[in-house]
Amino acid sequence: MSSLRTQGQFALRLSAVAAGGTLLLSGCSVANSESAGGATAASSDTIRVVLQQEPPTLEPCEANLTSTGVVDRSTITEPLIERNPTSGELEPKLATEWESKDNKAWTLTLREGVKFHDGSDFTAEDAAATIERAVNSKLGCNVEGYVFGDQDLDVKAVNDTTLQVTAQEADPILPLRLSFLEVVPAETSDTEKVREPIGTGPYQLEQWDAGQKITLARFDGYWGEKPAYAKAEYQWRAESSVRAAMITSGEADIATGLSPEDNIGDLGVSYPNNETVALRMHSDTAPFNDIRIRQAVNYAIDKEGIVASLYGGRDKVAAQLVPSGVVGHNESLQAWPFDLEKAKQLVAEAKADGVDTSAQIDMVVRSAQFPKIEELGQVLQEQLTQAGLNVKLQMLETSQHLTYQVRPFAKSDGALMLMTQHGNQAGDAAFTVDQYMRTDGAQSAFGTPELDALIKKADAATGEDRQKAFEEVFSYQNDKVVQFAHIAHQTGMIGKAAGVNYQPNSSTGDELRLAEMTPAS
Repeated sequence: MSSLRTQGQFALRLSAVAAGGTLLLSGCSVANSESAGGATAASSDTIRVVLQQEPPTLEPCEANLTSTGVVDRSTITEPLIERNPTSGELEPKLATEWESKDNKAWTLTLREGVKFHDGSDFTAEDAAATIERAVNSKLGCNVEGYVFGDQDLDVKAVNDTTLQVTAQEADPILPLRLSFLEVVPAETSDTEKVREPIGTGPYQLEQWDAGQKITLARFDGYWGEKPAYAKAEYQWRAESSVRAAMITSGEADIATGLSPEDNIGDLGVSYPNNETVALRMHSDTAPFNDIRIRQAVNYAIDKEGIVASLYGGRDKVAAQLVPSGVVGHNESLQAWPFDLEKAKQLVAEAKADGVDTSAQIDMVVRSAQFPKIEELGQVLQEQLTQAGLNVKLQMLETSQHLTYQVRPFAKSDGALMLMTQHGNQAGDAAFTVDQYMRTDGAQSAFGTPELDALIKKADAATGEDRQKAFEEVFSYQNDKVVQFAHIAHQTGMIGKAAGVNYQPNSSTGDELRLAEMTPAS
């Protein structure tokens, strides 16, 4: 079968899958005009943001989750150290300096004159308590598994402005890891998570009307530069075309998770995203306990067709969980080719050897996580079914999806396959492989002793040795483990009213820094 015919058939199947959604949504789209989405924000003291989903919580130690961090990070709460998303350099935030002689014991000098939203002073005691709470306690913070794994830190407040942090082993990127911790007062519970945080950021939480909106107010006691807008209001709409229409009609100033197909016109702003979409397969249940089935899944997915037909060719077919630009990205890896006959052959071979290839596979997908995710789930279900697998699609909202995303994983009726959107905003592969590939990784479905050893070696390396070591990790995953079926490295788009000045960057989808937004002159 020629590639042209394959692409044509794919497009026809996709049209059939998505037709219902297109008809239902067409009435919600608003065409762009010169007057739509005008200077409303510039004449208002409120910046209005519409998100894909309501945050499940604003707990600071969960802020590495996109749905929480997009409101929390560097807006309500702040880290000790902040990574510049454009240059990749670490910059001072609540810490002004950090140094180490052995990459194990680090000394941080903290900023003076900083206050929390409750009026209390920020000191080293608060920084130490934040680390103890998020990393060393049994609170079960997502940031612990995502960034620190099972490694506790020794923390000491030397005085009000000096903090010592010591790792169990030499860790050359410990300051980068600390950039994921949003600082909270020492009095914050370390036995219960909080839904509404107290931070040091430029905005404080004013009101959360559950299911409707979140309102922030400018913090007059902020230590840094005063943000332009006095208030911020977050709403959420699941349909991307509705979010786009809120921009073009002047109902919102910023909309996240859009694509050109949403009729956003010139008010859509593209930016380099760090997100990668993949399917994570669990090997503890048939048929995924046979590597041939995991290989078959990779062969069965027409990644080129998906990128072309669903995402207008803007995304890039993926061969690994991190995009180019992240330390450890392996440029030599090639994406699995689309080969349906090969997929069928592998399924047949596994079946002949006694593998229950008819066993149900539950493909868990988060609703509204990114544009056209529902259509993508349906297309993947169809393609895997054509390969001879029994796939049941489950569309879940955020809080339900998280029970399958992070250990301990929720039980499934069948073999589990989760669609994941992974963003490595830190720029180092350690933040990917430690959580997704280690045997005890927070989002790892399985691993091997050999892969664990490769990861440990890479984590301790520096410079060019670090790059090569992580390249080896990604190669080993693709050859020997095959936990993932990588689909695409994404590009991002926001909607932005003409009355707002803001330039999105690679971290925009994870942390939407309101203090960087100003009214257009």
